[in-house]
Amino acid sequence: MARIAGVNIPTNKRVEIALRYIHGIGPAKAKEICEQVSILPERRVSELTDAEVLQIREVIDRDHQVEGDLRREVAVNIKRLMDLGNYRGLRHRRGLPVRGQRTHTNARTRKGPAKPIAGKKK
Repeated sequence: MARIAGVNIPTNKRVEIALRYIHGIGPAKAKEICEQVSILPERRVSELTDAEVLQIREVIDRDHQVEGDLRREVAVNIKRLMDLGNYRGLRHRRGLPVRGQRTHTNARTRKGPAKPIAGKKK
């Protein structure tokens, strides 16, 4: 099992698919990485040589922000919004939808399970 960016990549999958297991690499970046290293995306991870895995690892480390660094940057960005006290920061702080979705109904993912209100019947 190849280990890239601190993630165990599944060996039985195609390289293009297996790279997506790394946080921060989606379909487009996976294809781009395969082109940079000149590996056919259809090849299986188990067919890769150690040198090819090393090349992939170097390209990801050099050109892409993935896993812990990416998660940290996102968390810092959200914290910055909250510290500024702007609208998006307040929505994050209150645990409400940030991107303008309605909250009268729905939004249960952000708000959590419904809390019953005493005396409210229909």
